[in-house]
Amino acid sequence: MSRIRLEMKGITKSFGGVQALKGVDFSVNEGEIHALLGENGAGKSTLMNILGGVIPADAGEIWMDGRPVRISSPQDSKRCGISFIHQELNLIPDMTVYENLFLGSEMVSAYGFVDAKRMIQETRRILDMLGVQLDPEAIVGKLDASLKQVIEIAKSLLNESNIIIMDEPTTSLTDREIQHIFHVMRTLRSKGVSIIFISHKLQEVIQFCDRYTVLRDGELSSTGRIADTDEEKIAQAMVGKEVLKQQVYRPRALGEVVLEANGLHGGAFHDIRFTLRKGEILGFTGLSGAGHSELMEALFGYRPKTAGEVWIKGRTAVIRHPKQALASGLGFVPKNRKESAIIKDMSILENFTLASLGKVLRFGFIERKREREKFQAYREQINIKAGNPELPITSLSGGNQQKVILAKWLEADADIIILDNPTQGVDVGAKSEIYQLILELAEKGKSFIVLSSEIPEIQKLCDRVVVMYQGRVTAILDREEATEGRIMMYATGAKSQADTA
Repeated sequence: MSRIRLEMKGITKSFGGVQALKGVDFSVNEGEIHALLGENGAGKSTLMNILGGVIPADAGEIWMDGRPVRISSPQDSKRCGISFIHQELNLIPDMTVYENLFLGSEMVSAYGFVDAKRMIQETRRILDMLGVQLDPEAIVGKLDASLKQVIEIAKSLLNESNIIIMDEPTTSLTDREIQHIFHVMRTLRSKGVSIIFISHKLQEVIQFCDRYTVLRDGELSSTGRIADTDEEKIAQAMVGKEVLKQQVYRPRALGEVVLEANGLHGGAFHDIRFTLRKGEILGFTGLSGAGHSELMEALFGYRPKTAGEVWIKGRTAVIRHPKQALASGLGFVPKNRKESAIIKDMSILENFTLASLGKVLRFGFIERKREREKFQAYREQINIKAGNPELPITSLSGGNQQKVILAKWLEADADIIILDNPTQGVDVGAKSEIYQLILELAEKGKSFIVLSSEIPEIQKLCDRVVVMYQGRVTAILDREEATEGRIMMYATGAKSQADTA
């Protein structure tokens, strides 16, 4: 039986009159990957911030390796062998791998000079221990996302950490990068390192984790071995009701063609042809590198098209810039919300009106009262859970940030909205809300193009599915035809509708 490495007993924490944690017990064994799960606001971040020494607990105890410890600062947490890898990676892109690893704790020679040679050797030793082929002198900004995660893990090992907290490490990674990260995590587990894995992706949790703990409303909801549970049971523990088996799709009458693409070519896509009807939810899917994200960026004017035509509501649309896309009635919610969809230093209100400032301007000045009234209408209409709209948008959960972005395009009068992985980094409860919102808007005549690598998501939402492989459309499937097996046949290039035409 594995030795208990960490025990948090009866942890309680309040912020003002709100009790964020209510006597939570949490334990992690030596050499295990332990999933910490829950909806946004369930208390996961508060619990981990207490463990990381960022905030103090009001009550409770922390034990490490059978002994009580006092953690009142990040330095205390570090001395206890705990490292916290946040979603926002703490790396300097213009510096090398080894410089990032030793930033603030550089090795020096006997003469007081920085000893780059020793630091490079030590970096190579740690990377070899992780089984990663990476040049210590490579510039971090040029590396893919999974290797940046690896550098953060290597920093943890440099600090001799035996507990690593990983907050949503796979959110913006491709399938290949995700496999890379989990290979590294398994390597760490085999060396006795304990990993606390915070994620909303239940499929990954079931596939890669050893044990799990679910928090709901600041309390322990469920804990146990992954081998003794499944996705539906975990989701129910998170939300308090069945969500994964809920039927989302509702059949409805579709209108006329509102968008038609004929022979679109670009760097990552070739000869793309499809139509979109009023009130339709059209899915696009494929493996990483299939070209569907690049296609939609070109459709919205983010990147150039080299050939082809786009017709919107019966007229040729020339779109070389997002402003032209907006004027044509298009909206776009990109996949990397934090980098591409929100401006983190601006308020909820400012992010909401970014695409429709003209509607709240009077003599060149923003009418704040009118701006707030418009936001209030959408807050009620699409259930945006936000208190003061003057707070930074980063104060909202991922699901509510997505709703603000969607409200932004609705206020800008977008009738065709492109959603690239709309539930990325969103918990299961918020996912269900977003699905219902998309269906309700489609019933009112809005048209959606939904890009997703999650086939169950496509199946829950879409009227038809466009499957791409290596930049080309291999199939356009009606809802009844879009089984997981058939989609994968076309997504892997094993089959193409052109072959049977």
